[in-house]
Amino acid sequence: MSREHKGFTKAISDILPGFIVSLLVALISMFLAKFVSNLGAASIAIFLGMFVGNVFLNQDIFQKGYKFSETDLLSYSIVLLGATLSISTISDIGFSGILFIILQMSITLIGVIYIGNKLGFSKNFSYLMASGNAVCGSSAIAATAPVIDADDREKGIAVTIVNVTGIVLMFLLPLLTQLLYKNNITQTSGMIGGILQSVGQVVASGAMVSEHVKDMSMIFKIVRIIFLVVVVFALGHLKHKSNKEILEEEVDDIERGKIKVPWYVIGFFITCALFSLHIISPQVSLLAKNISNKLEIIALAAIGLRVNIRDLIQQGKAATIYAVSVGTLQIISAIILIALLIR
Repeated sequence: MSREHKGFTKAISDILPGFIVSLLVALISMFLAKFVSNLGAASIAIFLGMFVGNVFLNQDIFQKGYKFSETDLLSYSIVLLGATLSISTISDIGFSGILFIILQMSITLIGVIYIGNKLGFSKNFSYLMASGNAVCGSSAIAATAPVIDADDREKGIAVTIVNVTGIVLMFLLPLLTQLLYKNNITQTSGMIGGILQSVGQVVASGAMVSEHVKDMSMIFKIVRIIFLVVVVFALGHLKHKSNKEILEEEVDDIERGKIKVPWYVIGFFITCALFSLHIISPQVSLLAKNISNKLEIIALAAIGLRVNIRDLIQQGKAATIYAVSVGTLQIISAIILIALLIR
């Protein structure tokens, strides 16, 4: 047996236990949703996953499969989602929607760095928190860390706090948007897609409201992800503004494509363009929608399975204050900007 074949077999065997659990939770959720249709399979998958993951199946053997189900399957789902949306649908957010995202991200970046400095956190840690909260959670932190020379400890703590903040907001925002906007699709989607940290959290939170909100929230989120390269470069520039050699290296890295927009964003726009040009037929689009929805529910089950309630409880006082302050800032700025820009 070749080394490559052995490596592939091991990778599959590592993923399989967690994937099977995620799939089973998703299937049970879809079955239960037939009896509680007002709650929906997506919401059931998250809560059931949290229960199973924290009470029964949180062992290490499942973690790689949970991560695969959350990240990889969700990425495939996003690409397939593009095959169900036309360019005209994406343009529904308009210039005002894009301006909302740019201003919301800018306020988040500046505010998170300022709060971090006031609370006495290191510059590197504040930059990682700013990147993670402004763009796309762990992925943005991973892209920013090498550019600002952050160590693994700073990176690990930032990932934990950003994810904990996102999990809390994931459940809070549907309640808040119901109160503020009566679940108006564009305004609700703007808040969910403009605030939440990870792609999975956006899908989960949007799905708690409606299918239309989930899809439009993803459009707002994708606009944020497109600006990842700009945010990483800006934070690197702030950190190394007095060192011309390092700044030149950062420019070179961007030109060489070392700091990349995630592949699924490119895939989303390709399938969206193919659907808009009628190369993807309505029948294929419907099939893509069905597959995308099933993959989403598996991914949402995995998100629930990976939520560690102990982590939520064990955050230190300073970290908790930081997380609450950042979440509050994002919500207040989003409410003001949505009132001004999104009708």
